[in-house]
Amino acid sequence: MNRFAPKTGCLALCLLAACSAPPPAAEKKTEPPPEPLTGLSALFHMYQVARATWADAQVVKMSSMRLDGLPSAPRGEAAAWEATFYSPSVGRARSYTDSIVELLPELHKDVFAGPQQEFNGDSFPIAAVKTDTESAFRTALARAGKAAEPFADQPVLILLEKNPKYPDPAWRIVWGESVSTSTLSIFVDASTGEYLGTMH
Repeated sequence: MNRFAPKTGCLALCLLAACSAPPPAAEKKTEPPPEPLTGLSALFHMYQVARATWADAQVVKMSSMRLDGLPSAPRGEAAAWEATFYSPSVGRARSYTDSIVELLPELHKDVFAGPQQEFNGDSFPIAAVKTDTESAFRTALARAGKAAEPFADQPVLILLEKNPKYPDPAWRIVWGESVSTSTLSIFVDASTGEYLGTMH
């Protein structure tokens, strides 16, 4: 009778158990949340894509976008922006979005181009936009003063547009859900950063 057989069998079972044991779980790396975008950063991102199609692309307008379920971005920044560019030589316009997250089917991450469309209106070169939205918001807030206090917990909408009242394109800082429901918005020159006017 072999006295070593039980020990050998135990050793084999231990080795088999060790081989079949699941590997230790790898440590999960937590990715930092994506940083929201300033208006000027998003505008340049979208312009680079638009210019790949139209070398003479000009800006028509841009607006910040609110995304439900995401933390509020710092004032002057947004998780997503939408801009429209126009080609004078082609006579058509196209809208683009720049987002830090993907929310399909409505919103794609990074820059995404929409369909081309007919357009006949004002546009301006991107070189006319020299002031970023963080600075524009600080200027608008300083001008609004106590008038902005009731809107402290409300969202801020930021628009870039060419208003016939002003020589340069303007950032429009809107307190509230939309332009139509807002009772306070302030225009800041997108080129010089100077205060232009208030709309109640």
